[in-house]
Amino acid sequence: MKIRVGSVAIAVIMVLLITAGYVVLSQGLEGKERPMILIPKTIDPHVEFWRVLNQGVSAAAKEYKTEVKVIGTKSESDIEEQIKLLETAITEKPKAIILAATDYNRLVPTAQKVIDAGITLITVDSGLEGGLSASLIATDNYAAGRKAVETMRNYVQGPATYAIVSFVKTSTTQMDRENGVRDHLTQDPSIQVLDTLYSNGSEDKAYEQTKKLLSEHADIRGIFGLNEVSTIGAARALKELDPEQRIKLIGFDSSTDEVAFLEAGILQATVVQKPFNMGYLAVRTALEAYEGKKVKANIDTGSEVITKENMYTSENQKLLFPFVEK
Repeated sequence: MKIRVGSVAIAVIMVLLITAGYVVLSQGLEGKERPMILIPKTIDPHVEFWRVLNQGVSAAAKEYKTEVKVIGTKSESDIEEQIKLLETAITEKPKAIILAATDYNRLVPTAQKVIDAGITLITVDSGLEGGLSASLIATDNYAAGRKAVETMRNYVQGPATYAIVSFVKTSTTQMDRENGVRDHLTQDPSIQVLDTLYSNGSEDKAYEQTKKLLSEHADIRGIFGLNEVSTIGAARALKELDPEQRIKLIGFDSSTDEVAFLEAGILQATVVQKPFNMGYLAVRTALEAYEGKKVKANIDTGSEVITKENMYTSENQKLLFPFVEK
């Protein structure tokens, strides 16, 4: 039996082309099936802000039929560990990385590696120096700091000494809030603002720092707690050492403990962010950027001031208790 060489060659070429096409197609499908990776500042289950943000991430992942893997540190202050997690995430070649940076500067070199590897980078809640990510989805924290000061003026008038209890010093979230508070307080020369206390994301440390602060400064009239754990730590100290509630506290974020302090009159108001929206929009924006669509460099998710007087409205109840069914 004679075999025509031309026919064999054509058949071989066709097989090769089909195989090559299959490989390319498989890679394309594999690329679409790759998960995203979310790296929040912490996976501490006691911090409700991140639990709510994860709810938003899960809702978007379900709606857009994509998978999101969550990895994080136990403590918000463990910057080195977050850098290691980001390095590990790069090796997994996800379609996108959503990062809440614990340090605006120290994570920059590793974030640049993400971009150099061709991986879409989105930042959420807290950004990076130089704005490396395709988009930052966060509260306008400087404006939120201003809101906190405007709210405090409803409770304290005239010359006064204020204290600020904050969290991780090198987080852009913290820096913007602190600057917003300080800039708007110091417009009045009769006001004194003490050095900021940094709890490094520890409620117990914020509690101990506030107790020490109160023992050393009897003239304090107001305290600003710049995140959930800082607010709760300060409120615990005020509950013990200021039973007459002469010192006014304005906080940030929402949790069951903060709601209890609001109801008790220990916390006068809290500036509530919208972490569910942050998580949802981070996933949606990451998908759009991954698909090559143009996305906004900054997306402000907004904030609201909640007091004992307005906390029971339906809209504010949704902000204070934002958990949804998965």
